[in-house]
Amino acid sequence: MSLEAQFVAIFQLFLAALLSGLIGIDRERHANAAGLRTHMLVGVGACLISVLSVAVFPDDPARIAAQIVVGIGFLGGGTIIKEGSSIQGLTTAASIWATAAVGLAIGLGAWLIAIVSTLLIWFILAIIRRMEPKTVRSRRSASDK
Repeated sequence: MSLEAQFVAIFQLFLAALLSGLIGIDRERHANAAGLRTHMLVGVGACLISVLSVAVFPDDPARIAAQIVVGIGFLGGGTIIKEGSSIQGLTTAASIWATAAVGLAIGLGAWLIAIVSTLLIWFILAIIRRMEPKTVRSRRSASDK
């Protein structure tokens, strides 16, 4: 990997940290176990792995990217808890998965898509929540509010 490519990768890592942090802030504000740091680590890790995947497998970068999706699914699955008839943590699991996708997009050079996706994810987490009927919000656990 050339020095110039490494500087671009460093920029990508910082962008992934910033955008992932924006997603994580919402989860942190609502006291979720997977908050700001978790989302930032997921985004940066996915970005780093995708940057390296492009460098090592330029003809087939999807080889490693596909494994990120599976691994993040496992991580997200760990945030889902069933208590009686209630299921908690689905939104957090989905936000972790979406954050990994943002990191992948940045690592693969799709910066604009990553920025727009982050804004859309934030809108869904922060704004759409306010539009849900109060009955839905009252049934939701404290960890997923």
